Amino acid sequence: MVTKRSAGLLLWRRRPAGVEVLIGHMGGPFWQSRDEAAWSIPKGEYEPDEEPMAAARREFEEELGLQAPSGDWHPLGEARQSNGKLVTVWAVEGELDTSLVVPGTFTMEWPRGSGEMREFPEVDRAEWYGVEEARPKLVSGQRVFLERLIPLL
Repeated sequence: MVTKRSAGLLLWRRRPAGVEVLIGHMGGPFWQSRDEAAWSIPKGEYEPDEEPMAAARREFEEELGLQAPSGDWHPLGEARQSNGKLVTVWAVEGELDTSLVVPGTFTMEWPRGSGEMREFPEVDRAEWYGVEEARPKLVSGQRVFLERLIPLL
């Protein structure tokens, strides 16, 4: 069995009240009425022949419609999500105006079994949250990256 791999970028910034991280609320009908465990680090799948860091940059831009910030990328390592996917994440300090986000889209059959294909945003909104506030919002398999970010600060 081939393990699916995903790469992402956790953007963070310093504020007087503490560190904030940028996360995106997952788009599509399954997530629209959920808040807890319905947010994700901007990330996406990549093929074995693609460099993970390049995939993280590409996926950040595809999901948010904005260029990934320049700066020092700090590896936060890998974590296996409950679906078996192996996720690799980097952290970078930077700014991003969430009002400028223009998310990429995906197409799926909805309602399921209807034969009707509909387009949905990859993320329906992106927001800055303090680390502790972001923790319950993130899908459980990505919370470890918040823990790994703290020593870098």
